[in-house]
Amino acid sequence: DLYVGGTEHAVLHLLYARFWHKVLFDLGCVSTPEPFFKLVNQGLILGEDGQKMSKSRGNVVNPDDILVEFGADAFRLYEMFMGPLEMVKPWNTRGVEGVYRFLGRVWRLFVDEQSETEFEQAETLTTKTQRREELLKIIQLNSAIKNMPATPAQLKTLHACIKKVTEHLDGLRFNTAISAMMVFVNDAITWETKPVSVLREFLILLQPFAPHIVEELWAKLSTLNSQPSTSLTYACWPKFDPALLVEDTLEIPVQVNGKLRDVIKVPANADNATVEAAAKASEKVQQFIAGKTIKKVIVVPKKLVNIVVV
Repeated sequence: DLYVGGTEHAVLHLLYARFWHKVLFDLGCVSTPEPFFKLVNQGLILGEDGQKMSKSRGNVVNPDDILVEFGADAFRLYEMFMGPLEMVKPWNTRGVEGVYRFLGRVWRLFVDEQSETEFEQAETLTTKTQRREELLKIIQLNSAIKNMPATPAQLKTLHACIKKVTEHLDGLRFNTAISAMMVFVNDAITWETKPVSVLREFLILLQPFAPHIVEELWAKLSTLNSQPSTSLTYACWPKFDPALLVEDTLEIPVQVNGKLRDVIKVPANADNATVEAAAKASEKVQQFIAGKTIKKVIVVPKKLVNIVVV
């Protein structure tokens, strides 16, 4: 249904693909006259000098070097985080460092840092005959991770992430989907207790972007329930609940004669009269309406209050 390819090679390939498909359609072997319903041309990744990568220019980036230094997950994640899929983008190795640090934050969200240090020390002393799985048993989960119900605030953070990642993946907006997961991690890492159910859902969202680190963490989480670890690949994609994303309060900008003077917080279900009263009661707004005649108050529901004075 979807053809993704660069403009340089896709022209002839599409010509051949369409030709053969139309022959098969005329023969009655396939049911559609066209082989693809949608075409997306991804942009080139340029060298760090902003030019097309070429051996003659000497600006080619060797993927093997990036894999050795940062790993496959960071490499994969950075390519999707560089910008919109269809745009031409210059390579920047410092950008890989940024997403590598993000994966480090994901790891620290799940793993006890002291046990990680013990793992690194043991790894330097191990013989080649020892299995990596045995070393990984040293690593312990963060003690804040509990089998407990999530709070409303935690569910709201999770479901906002599910909504954005799902919608942006469907639109092939990989960079903004990753940004949504970064927002989730920044919030979740501050939680005093971290529910297993919330973290499991987050790992499912991250898996298409960084499958290797996610499988490790998924296996670790399964130990809390004393369940055998099954591959995350077979987990169902989570669905967001719109009811959990309804805002309890709204921030409404208040203008006086068209100039912003304050931003007030009101209940999401407040009527116009309540919003108007709250705007007039604001201390910052009072400075600009005191001693003046209010000619008109314009309330744009859930968006704006403008007080006109003379």
